[in-house]
Amino acid sequence: MKLVGPDIASPRAAGKYVVGVPMWLWVHQSPTTYGPNSASATAGGVTVSATAKVKKIVWRLGDGATETCTGPGTPYKKSYGMKDSPTCGHRYTKTSAKAGGGKFELKATSTWAIDWQVTGGGGEAGELTEVRETQVQVAVGEVQVVG
Repeated sequence: MKLVGPDIASPRAAGKYVVGVPMWLWVHQSPTTYGPNSASATAGGVTVSATAKVKKIVWRLGDGATETCTGPGTPYKKSYGMKDSPTCGHRYTKTSAKAGGGKFELKATSTWAIDWQVTGGGGEAGELTEVRETQVQVAVGEVQVVG
């Protein structure tokens, strides 16, 4: 069973973000990046089955802030305007100008819950936890009003 880090949809590494403007955080979902992901193996009349799914994603935004989200986040649509994400978001309060390379290092860490069970060999069951991480660089600037 292959489990990898979050497939970050937002923020995009090529995007430019602004201090004080809501940033919506969300991930693309697939069996290997979010789940559910199921697999089983049989040997000698014993079958082990497992299903994995992400329980939470912890976003370390690079500015010292952390957001913990229990779902994949809500994809942003232009019609939402300047609203905060209803499920997972952040507002930067400072620029990334002084960060390495002028960008914040953002890390999204997913915690996977893997439920497993054995049939044909005692009927045991349990849960395992695995952690996976993805990183992107995020440029955050300021809007200057000239009068």
